[in-house]
Amino acid sequence: MKFLTTVSTSVHHTLFAAEGVLPQICQSIVIPNVRLRDEDEELFEMNYIEFIRRDMEGSDLDTRRRIACELLKGIATNYKKQVTDIVSVQIQNLLSSFATNPSANWKDKDCAIYLVVSLATKKAGGTSVSTDLVDVQSFFLSVIVPELQSQDVNGFPMLKAGSLKFFTTFRGLIQKPVAFQLFPDLVRFLGAESNVVHSYAASCIEKLLLVKDEGGKARYTSADITPFVPALMNNLFNALKFPESEENQYIMKCILRVLAVADISSEIAGPCIVGLTSILNEVCKNPKNPIFNHYLFESVAILVRRACERDGSLITAFEASLFPSLQTILATDVTEFLPYAFQLLAQLVELNKPPISPSYMQIFVLLLSPDSWRRSSNVPALVRLLQAFLQKAPHEVNQEGRLTQVLGIFNMLVSSGSTDEQGFYVLNTVIENLEYGVISPYMGNIWNVLFMRLQNNRTVKFQKSLVIFMSLFLVKHGAQNLVDTMNAVQANIFLVILEQFWIPNLKLITGAIELKLTAVASTRLICESPVLLDVAAARVWGKMLDSIVTLLSRPEQDRVEEEPEMPDIAENVGYTATFVKLYNAGKKEDDPLTDVKDPKQFLVASLAKLSAVTPGRYPQVINENLEPANQTALLQLCTTYNCQIV
Repeated sequence: MKFLTTVSTSVHHTLFAAEGVLPQICQSIVIPNVRLRDEDEELFEMNYIEFIRRDMEGSDLDTRRRIACELLKGIATNYKKQVTDIVSVQIQNLLSSFATNPSANWKDKDCAIYLVVSLATKKAGGTSVSTDLVDVQSFFLSVIVPELQSQDVNGFPMLKAGSLKFFTTFRGLIQKPVAFQLFPDLVRFLGAESNVVHSYAASCIEKLLLVKDEGGKARYTSADITPFVPALMNNLFNALKFPESEENQYIMKCILRVLAVADISSEIAGPCIVGLTSILNEVCKNPKNPIFNHYLFESVAILVRRACERDGSLITAFEASLFPSLQTILATDVTEFLPYAFQLLAQLVELNKPPISPSYMQIFVLLLSPDSWRRSSNVPALVRLLQAFLQKAPHEVNQEGRLTQVLGIFNMLVSSGSTDEQGFYVLNTVIENLEYGVISPYMGNIWNVLFMRLQNNRTVKFQKSLVIFMSLFLVKHGAQNLVDTMNAVQANIFLVILEQFWIPNLKLITGAIELKLTAVASTRLICESPVLLDVAAARVWGKMLDSIVTLLSRPEQDRVEEEPEMPDIAENVGYTATFVKLYNAGKKEDDPLTDVKDPKQFLVASLAKLSAVTPGRYPQVINENLEPANQTALLQLCTTYNCQIV
């Protein structure tokens, strides 16, 4: 068959054009090879994971059924109409054969469904599929719906699985009222004893909830599915009790998707957290399936996040359920789960109202011990947890020498190229949440650490992080404190750092919040800092303005980082000691400058105000130091916002 496929797409394809060749190939080669054989039924029953991998996830490239379909696709490259006509007739024949004796000829119907699904063409880059073999709507209603509405969820399981696969494949083409009517049937099929059938039912529900209509709007909303949620969740958790489905990743992924879409009332949240926690306690004993476990932790994270957004009082119940499990993970050192546990703890800390309870403070003590930071896979999650404590318990951080320990962690992280970004996350959170009086005694030491790293290993990433840190320090604690604390380490080092690092790296900043922060801080520096307003610093002032204008003039798409949707965890996430981020326990990005809406307007308004104090001075500095393109851009900004530099 592979050989014939190669011939069919080569210059010798005319061999297939002779009278009667195509019908013969279809009847004598393709159909017999697509029909189910005993070994397919055996695999379906004995090894459902391998069956699904081949059948649903396309790892069946070397199976008889797939290669027979590839042969048809190969011939269709040059003889599309003939192949379509012949296969359409074959499909009708198979369905007629089934109709004469359904219980004996069920494999004919399975064969017809398999042909339609396997020969469907995918649109490039999208999930939408189409077929010329049948009219999808009428085929669905006449062939698939009777199977899905059959009251016996355990009868003819392979036919049920094929029908669920058809529904999943063509989900975008099936109209909402038709699909929606079958939702209770999908929920029923979660109770099928066959592992493949309840996995396919879960996968079908999960994929339906991802369907988007024109304009990217979700087709199925929380209002649509919320009425089904109690029964749906009940059946999903029960399906995890079937033999060999205890760690079924398709079911867990469906739980995650439903929790992401449905309205999470306390009636739903209660049983869900109990169910998820008991599964968590079980998998802690022996983590085997990384994909299942990832979806499990994501499900816990999204449940906590969405339920607490709706009703903050639920946090206590969640803590009561989750704390024992998380403490077990920490106490028994379940390596694979530590990053997840730290991220969930960070989420719980952030949802708390101060003062933080003693049980959290015990974890804080553990967090500050250098031992916890030895494993690199834990670092991003530990930083995330440390940030949560710094935000929610700044008062406690300043007691019992804890701030010294926090800064020790910052020092350790920032000294290495692989963790310096994490070090800045810690430092920025300290600067943002603690009073200046508390941190000022430590500033000399912090600058020393940063300047030492700058001297030894100045990567672009480090320099950009440094610009963001200095900007945050400036907007939080003022330009004067920034200049003074730096110059206290070494006389006049501020201007050196400004010229060699701040100005050249400013234009490289990306990310909406970072861009606004650095642009506003740099604007305040040139409009408020005596060091830069000094006539002797005119050249540096001009270069700084040039860099700000470059940053703000970049096209939007060059600098905006897309907000990702919840990513699909890659199938190859093995248990290597890597950090896997929980999308649903992610840190909300805080904007330190909520009062400034538009950094461009802030720039020209500040310049106009400054130039009004000393008219005539700044236009000349601008002409001498700004690139011609930036002079034009600045002029346009002044016109747009109706400001004038005099």
